[in-house]
Amino acid sequence: MSFGETFLQPLFEFFTAHPEAGGWYTTFARWVFPLLAVILLVKVVRSLLQAENPAEVWANLRFPNGNEVPLTHWENVIGRAKSADVIVAFPTVSRNHGTLVRDENGVWYYNDLNSKSGSLMNGTPVTEKTPISFVDTLTIGGGDFKLMPVSAKERRKNVKKRLFFSRPESPWSALLLLTVFQFLAAFQFIAAYGAECPVMAPVCLIGLSVVMWVYYFAMRAVHRVAFEMETIAFFLSTLGLCVCSTAAQDDIFKQFVAILLGLGLFLLISWFLQDLDRCKKVRLPLVVLAVIALGINLLFGQITYGAQNWVSIGGLSVQPSELVKLAFVFAGAATLDELFQKGNLTLYVVFSAVCFAALGIMGDFGTALIFFVTFVVISFLRSGDFSKLILILGGAAFGGMMILRFKPYIASRFAAWGHVWEYASTTGYQQTRTMSAAASGGLVGVGGGNGWLHTVAASETDLIFGVLAEEWGLLIAVLAVLCILTLAVFAVKSISSGRSAFYTIAACAGTTLLVMQTILNVFGSVDLLPLTGVTFPFVSCGGTSVMVSWGILAFLKAADTRQNASFAVRLPEKRDLPSKKAKKAKRGMHYEET
Repeated sequence: MSFGETFLQPLFEFFTAHPEAGGWYTTFARWVFPLLAVILLVKVVRSLLQAENPAEVWANLRFPNGNEVPLTHWENVIGRAKSADVIVAFPTVSRNHGTLVRDENGVWYYNDLNSKSGSLMNGTPVTEKTPISFVDTLTIGGGDFKLMPVSAKERRKNVKKRLFFSRPESPWSALLLLTVFQFLAAFQFIAAYGAECPVMAPVCLIGLSVVMWVYYFAMRAVHRVAFEMETIAFFLSTLGLCVCSTAAQDDIFKQFVAILLGLGLFLLISWFLQDLDRCKKVRLPLVVLAVIALGINLLFGQITYGAQNWVSIGGLSVQPSELVKLAFVFAGAATLDELFQKGNLTLYVVFSAVCFAALGIMGDFGTALIFFVTFVVISFLRSGDFSKLILILGGAAFGGMMILRFKPYIASRFAAWGHVWEYASTTGYQQTRTMSAAASGGLVGVGGGNGWLHTVAASETDLIFGVLAEEWGLLIAVLAVLCILTLAVFAVKSISSGRSAFYTIAACAGTTLLVMQTILNVFGSVDLLPLTGVTFPFVSCGGTSVMVSWGILAFLKAADTRQNASFAVRLPEKRDLPSKKAKKAKRGMHYEET
């Protein structure tokens, strides 16, 4: 007998001997779960959305007339275009004339973007990326500009913004509430199943609680202070374990291990994103590996529910197309000095076309659509050109029609869309059962382990929203969706204050993937959209999907410029802190700034 079984044995025996007690417990707990979820998510969402994500001044650009424009990004476009970071309204200046870029060591570089009048550095034409110091004269469109350093006062103001005005709320209360939720959920399955309860259900839920607290204290040990995103991910992962405990009992431990591996991937990518040069170097190898992964999928993939997206390796099933999402974000995100390089753009377009083609051949229409919407978002963030997007959308519509023409399984899904009740026993079977189960659950659900939708195929993946609504209540199911939308709102807010285009584009691309997955999963299961067979991030059972969801979260975390909120933003040196806070600095509040 394992330690978990020994520890929980008295509860198993009690609920087996007194089955009426299980009903009483469920009656009580099904009202407590939504209350806990609402309170903890209100705390987390409020902290994440209300906290300022401050923009910092890194230098100033002095115009010929003596006015100075603050540079609030590491990467800045100079030109006449309204989309430029520094607008120079000279007729001799091109729309996108040049870029002014700061590296992680504080060195600035200027690069001319093949402008019509060119650029000069101390009278010498700029033909390549050139370092610029505070004593150099930059001539653009006939006017002389100078890069000016940030004053000591402004530098202290930057630190003060991040250190004192952007601090998140304390995570203690939210973590305690989530811990109570996890323990009550563990007991719920014992109450519902009695002696038939799979022991891994309560063990893994309690184990996840332990992992959460270990992570929290480890991050506090290295002076990290913001945990809203991780708390949301742990909450959704808890719901995922709850669903597995009902709909996929043989996979509970695998789901738990996937969460651990996902957390490790989250930490690895977060650390990796500290160095932008390292990120640029790894993009091409990741693209190559992603193409190989898609090739393996095409050659050895097994068809499941009409899509050839599963590959069995040593008895384990993985989805290479899920792992490709991480490479897709890395390939699409680029630092500003690379956005205007034709070769970089060509690589991304070709890679995207390969992804679309491979997913189309595999019949994975849902994932192809997710990739395409992400491609549109990245393309717009990189170019800001709506006319090109119209051409892209036209090409996508043609490709979609070809997929429907040559993939009859997908076409049949579309044929039932909007009137699944007419096909309740055939192509509309899953959607009609999902809506019926969700309706039977009401606001607070029937209790974990007491539903029936788990008997329907793909209930643990495609129909996950229905399982949540039936057993845990419509309120918790909607809160799970709002968690993903909260991450999206935060990503959009980060654009104005992002240090690098890489971080902002990666964050927006990552959140687009998560949002599109959620929309297709939820709307598809209730017939608002065709059922395309995609997973709900963090919640759906499936190791690869869970791991990738955690990996994508790292891109959002890196875009957080609040002080000590992410690994990508390091804390200021002790000498930069206001004197009144020196005592706190000695207790661990000081950090190093890149």
